[in-house]
Amino acid sequence: MRLKSFPVAFRLLEDKRALSKIPYVRRLDHKSTLCQLINLARNFRWTVGADLADFMFDMCPSIIGMVDIPEFMKDGTFRSIVWTKSRADGKKYENAIPRIPTGKYEAVVMAPLVYNPFDPDIILIYANPAQIMLLINSLQFENYEVLRFYCVGETSCSDAIARCYLHRKPALSIPCYGERRFGHAQDDELVMAIPAEMMDKTLMGMEALYNRGIRYPISYAGAETDVTYAFPSTYRRAEIIKKLRGNDNRLLIGVTGSIATGKTTVADMLEKLGAKIIDFDLLSRVVVEPGKPAYNDIVAFFGKQVLRKDNTLDREKIRDIVFRDFEKKKKLESFQHPRINEEFLNLVEHYTGEDPNTIILAVVPLLIEANMQPLFHHALMVYATEEEQKRRLIEREGLTAEMALNMISSQLSVEEKKGYCDFIIDNSGSLEETRKQAEDLWKKLKKIQQDRKTR
Repeated sequence: MRLKSFPVAFRLLEDKRALSKIPYVRRLDHKSTLCQLINLARNFRWTVGADLADFMFDMCPSIIGMVDIPEFMKDGTFRSIVWTKSRADGKKYENAIPRIPTGKYEAVVMAPLVYNPFDPDIILIYANPAQIMLLINSLQFENYEVLRFYCVGETSCSDAIARCYLHRKPALSIPCYGERRFGHAQDDELVMAIPAEMMDKTLMGMEALYNRGIRYPISYAGAETDVTYAFPSTYRRAEIIKKLRGNDNRLLIGVTGSIATGKTTVADMLEKLGAKIIDFDLLSRVVVEPGKPAYNDIVAFFGKQVLRKDNTLDREKIRDIVFRDFEKKKKLESFQHPRINEEFLNLVEHYTGEDPNTIILAVVPLLIEANMQPLFHHALMVYATEEEQKRRLIEREGLTAEMALNMISSQLSVEEKKGYCDFIIDNSGSLEETRKQAEDLWKKLKKIQQDRKTR
């Protein structure tokens, strides 16, 4: 995210005496505002605490449930001094401000989240609009929901802190005049409060988007240039998808799974039952044979350093280069993927030309990572436990346990992949157990075809 200030751990305390037990907590020797305390935590890197007596007036502690507001605030007089035309509007304004109910909390403590001096209730993140948008995308990645945000105007802390506390949902706010003047919020900053229990979900979503190339700062594609290839390939596949899915009764199944889960084993079982198999690992080797367009593009971009003595590509050397450089990885994919898709389309047309009712299984290890799900009618995941993956890698590749775990953890997690797949085969047990699952799946696929015929 490259934030300019620290995310702030924020906690309300039921007993103000608990403040003295917080490591390195500082208490100001003068009255302050809530936004000043937030500023000290996020920009000065202080752990700061306050009880009711530390605040300048009741407005700030009323937001976080330490005190009720006086009558002249409730009737709109206070707001009408500056912010509204009339007392009636001021009263509507005051009534619209969310506040944590009084009677429970006596103190508040804040600190940079990274220092972890206490378990926070919520996290405050100050960021520019682009960073906030990526934060929202991260929150929506799993269990998607529309996020709704509010703005009461002045008193933005109520929209961020109080709403987040009350509803246990992320709350976004535009820092108000007071927070800019006294809390030094900058012109380009927004603030989002996130319940502490949602931070793992947020970070996992952010990591998943990062692995898909969604990062900050966001690179510019150009206002007057052809940006076709700046979009993920899925956006450009409408015609390919139509051709692949056809108008007959073919059924295309994308087969994926993590390393050493047994994708090929399951594919072989289904092939014996009548499926046609297309292996993308094999296609990826075919399209980079010497003299083919992808081969020529790769050599022109990476240089002859990536060639073996026999002029074939040194795949391990290329893998080492792109592993350290994401942009080079995307460039390599731009050379390979269109050609692989062409080969794939040719094979599908060949098999469906022979039998319009054929079931085709395409084994694509990076099906999810490459956003290829739309190409297929359904997706199948071959699963194995991490312990079984590790055992197979050690036996098959001669790896150490640590190396095997590193390879497993470098891929998208099994749990995340499951959410994208329609069918799952557990290949952790015996071959007979796997074969039984494959036979059951074959019956389901044939039934899907039969149901389509009768529509």
